[in-house]
Amino acid sequence: MPLITLILFPLIGSLVAAVLPTNARNAESTLAGLIALLCTVQVALCFPAIADGAVLRQELAWLPALGLNLVLRLDGLAWMFCMLVFGVGSLVVLYARYYMSAADPVPRFFAFFLAFMGAMVGVVLSGNLIQIAFFWELTSLFSFLLIGYWHHRSDARRGARMALSVTASGGLCLLVGMLVLGHIVGSYELDQVLAAGPRIKAHPLYLVALVLVLLGALTKSAQFPFHFWLPQAMAAPTPVSAYLHSATLVKAGVFLLARLWPALAGTEPWFWLVGGVGLVTLLLGGYAALFQNDLKGLLAYSTLSHLGLITLLLGLNSPLAAVAALFHTMNHATFKASLFMAVGIVDHESGTRDIRRLSGLRRMMPITATLAMVASAAMAGVPLLNGFLSKEMFFAETVYVNAAPLLEWLLPMAATLAGMFSVAYSLRFTVDVFWGPAASALPRHPHEPPHWMRVPVELLVLACLVVGMLPAWSVGAALAAAARPVVGGVLPSYSLVVWHGFNTPFVMSLVALAGGVALYALLRWRSRAEGRTDAPPVAQRSSGQRLFTGALALITQAGRRGRRLLGTGRLQWQLVWLVVAALVASLVPLQVRGLSIGARVLLPLSPAFALLWLLGAACAVAAAWQAKYHRLAALTLMGGAGLCVCLSFLWFSAPDLALTQIVVEVVTTILILLGLRWLPRRDERLRVPTLARGRRRLRRCGNLALALLAGGGMALLSYAMMSRPFPDSSSTFFLEHALSEGGGTNVINVMLVDFRGFDTLGEIVVLAIVALTVYALLRRFRPAREVMNLPPQQRTRPVGTVDMDLSIPRPTADTAVAGYLVVPAVLVRLMLPFATLVAVYLFMRGHNEPGGGFVAGLVFAVALLLQYIVSGTSWVEAHLPVLPRRWIGLGLLTALATGMGALAWGYPFLTSHTARLHLPWVGEIHIASALFFDIGVFTLVVGATLLILTGIAHQSVRSHRHNNAMATAMARGED
Repeated sequence: MPLITLILFPLIGSLVAAVLPTNARNAESTLAGLIALLCTVQVALCFPAIADGAVLRQELAWLPALGLNLVLRLDGLAWMFCMLVFGVGSLVVLYARYYMSAADPVPRFFAFFLAFMGAMVGVVLSGNLIQIAFFWELTSLFSFLLIGYWHHRSDARRGARMALSVTASGGLCLLVGMLVLGHIVGSYELDQVLAAGPRIKAHPLYLVALVLVLLGALTKSAQFPFHFWLPQAMAAPTPVSAYLHSATLVKAGVFLLARLWPALAGTEPWFWLVGGVGLVTLLLGGYAALFQNDLKGLLAYSTLSHLGLITLLLGLNSPLAAVAALFHTMNHATFKASLFMAVGIVDHESGTRDIRRLSGLRRMMPITATLAMVASAAMAGVPLLNGFLSKEMFFAETVYVNAAPLLEWLLPMAATLAGMFSVAYSLRFTVDVFWGPAASALPRHPHEPPHWMRVPVELLVLACLVVGMLPAWSVGAALAAAARPVVGGVLPSYSLVVWHGFNTPFVMSLVALAGGVALYALLRWRSRAEGRTDAPPVAQRSSGQRLFTGALALITQAGRRGRRLLGTGRLQWQLVWLVVAALVASLVPLQVRGLSIGARVLLPLSPAFALLWLLGAACAVAAAWQAKYHRLAALTLMGGAGLCVCLSFLWFSAPDLALTQIVVEVVTTILILLGLRWLPRRDERLRVPTLARGRRRLRRCGNLALALLAGGGMALLSYAMMSRPFPDSSSTFFLEHALSEGGGTNVINVMLVDFRGFDTLGEIVVLAIVALTVYALLRRFRPAREVMNLPPQQRTRPVGTVDMDLSIPRPTADTAVAGYLVVPAVLVRLMLPFATLVAVYLFMRGHNEPGGGFVAGLVFAVALLLQYIVSGTSWVEAHLPVLPRRWIGLGLLTALATGMGALAWGYPFLTSHTARLHLPWVGEIHIASALFFDIGVFTLVVGATLLILTGIAHQSVRSHRHNNAMATAMARGED
């Protein structure tokens, strides 16, 4: 099976899980489990092909002109991480089936879970630097949704925001670092970057690229000083914590360090930055874990410590240390996932995770207690368990490191101290919870969980035992395959055996075990003597969370001060400052480079065209003047100015632009009409003082001068550009290739749906986001239900206003009142088929004549909107349900499917093809694949336009009543 399926299966499964019924917990967990298990088997079957250093590669053309293709590559390192992502993921799905409550929105959980799985695999399989950065940010987004899954809890929302702020900021730095790396190498292909290690390290921008890449990796793996977000993320459900913090999210940073190890490692900056950060995190995380009273908090800080250990190994610039880092990555995923699940079982069955309340659980849940104790022993590095082997390799690397004399003493001591910490907090996890007298006054009586809830823990603990006793047989080949691409193809000499003799690393292990036991006994005696188990004040003052919250508070305070200093609630002043800023920004380059007028021969001035522009200018000025007295008249004059612009497009032989502009004018006019309902009516009885009138006149004159300056400047720039001759190659390219390569004679439409289809896709995505945002903001401000029951005489509007209240059914089905105008509703309903026919006509002719999906969508949306205006929402929803959100989703899916169809046939994304069909009585017709992309544009434009306009119109009742009350109060002199 192609590698792309490893990404598509989870993402498609996420969409399917999202639409499953809420009470179908078995179906959702089965779907997620089957997808994870299927992908696990698919990856496992690829091992013989990559075991000896080969790379499986799949490339899909995306933007080949920019060197951005969808490249997927599976080598030994990617294989190991894929097995962790899918293998641990399948076990977590089984565990979550029994952990999640029936009251939880389980479809949302599994949808987010599968989406995160797909994003994580995308990071692992990416063979392009920009592609890595894209999936990297997707993991931040989906982890934010998973951590904040219980969004009704403030700690979950706070932890999710903190995780997103830190990891997404690091992701932006990573993107810049990838761009710098691509600039140094001359390519964004990962194979070329890994092969250009010497050139990268010798480049002047090496340090810049290194720091930026490390900011992305260290923030994702929660390394010091960005470690504070990981403990806050423990507010997520335990299955999320077990998955994100053992095998996926926090391992993404470690994966990136290992992936780029051949290109960036081996220098002094790498050693001090990566190794130093790893050493500090190793000690800080282990020390803080000793004092945690929450079981998940203890595991969170222990995760920090072990991630610091892996980062330190990768920073030692030693191939054998890199092998040890990968070995401990595998081991940590197994025992940490099992420990998180064991904590979830304890919490699920006893109702608490507080160590101070738990005791003697081995009597009530002996099997779970045994599993948890074995996993915690692996975390502590007890012999005959997998954690012992990789930790002993870590001790060996710190002993034989070749560095400054002080560092050669410091690293072994720090490693031994970290080992003591791990033994101490592992003992606290097991002894304090499972031994001692039986706990009393727990929220629930503890007992063993359902058998299948415990099966994932049993399998992971079994892996800890098998790897600890038979390392070479169980993981020897997988470790060699994973380490080979990291160290450059030639593996260093190492041995995966349980006993290496009585040497210095073994002595360090014994010292760590004995010292950890003594440290735990000392802490236990201290807690009993002083009656406290929390961290000492030094640890509390070193909290990175306080630094983050303090910095966030300072930024927020500075923003508020800046808003009070520069901000204003008046829209006119905001527009003034915006236009002034634009003028200043445009004058600076003109001052430096100057502006020259071209020598192109000018056409003679046409009196008709001059009269047209004089008429448009008169409408614009009159609209500004009438806005003071009559808003509806001002809007009408604005429409006149827009009509002059449309005629100007026709004058310059741009019928597509003219057609689009006139339909946009209609939609914009309706939008402004709806907006006028939000404004209070003017009361001419209120007299403005003379001084105020003078200030207003002065302000209006200033606005006029600013408008003339901005408009004149734009006219000058346009004149300077149009008076210059353009190169023939750039000005005639689309004219020459529209028919031969795009299959259409309408150059504008061919550009939008073919040559620049990727830009159009981005634009319709933005349009969909804007429409959904407007809907989300306005949906909670619907008119009160009792307003719908008003008598007909109270639903009409006073003379001089415009009746655009789409949320109220009309008094009768025959007429609709719009000021003085009475429009027969039957005629408007009969216009719908005619307008639909016009929209279809414009759509079908768009590839060769003026028209297209965008303008056709606007025409059809206006036709539907007329039905709302004359008949009301209830009639339309009863006789012609539109469902705009579904139109938006269908349009996006259609556009994406068109692009993906090109990929399926081996062409770049959104590549257009033309088929020639011979039909009887019709002859030969040309059908371009861009037609289906244009259908997506049409559908989305209809949905977005209706969603925005009806969403705003639904507020007219409430705003009208509120504004009338305001006007009445002002007339009476009330506040």
